[in-house]
Amino acid sequence: MESPDSDGMLAEQLLRLTRRLQRIQSRQLEPIGITPAQFRLLRTTAHYEGAPRMADLAERLDVVPRAVTTLVDGLEASGRVRRAPDPTNRRVVRIEITEEGRAVLRSMRAARKAAAEEILAPLTAEQREVLGGLLTALVDGMPERRRC
Repeated sequence: MESPDSDGMLAEQLLRLTRRLQRIQSRQLEPIGITPAQFRLLRTTAHYEGAPRMADLAERLDVVPRAVTTLVDGLEASGRVRRAPDPTNRRVVRIEITEEGRAVLRSMRAARKAAAEEILAPLTAEQREVLGGLLTALVDGMPERRRC
């Protein structure tokens, strides 16, 4: 029989795991001189086939456009992205990843894999597969956020 607060305890465990993941990620990003939010924007930009508009990034990241501007400013100052004019609409600015930005992404993929291995080390291959299925069910079952 489950205790009445088993869901609360499970939520607490998920929060603790999330904090641990964030600490590991911050520790990996610090020597590179990039924030977790900047890394997320860089990674999101890389997933587009062409250079995305700032509005596309804001929507994909579920943030206000001003937040994207601030992140792009920091990444541009460090040479990881550049603003480029849209060839069809001069009012639109597109964000391109530079070679420096691609190098950051390559190094972070390796670091993230190492972090995942560290966190998942106590689990067997079968447990990892079950966990992956459970996490997919939780993520896929999340209701969409309502925009205000």
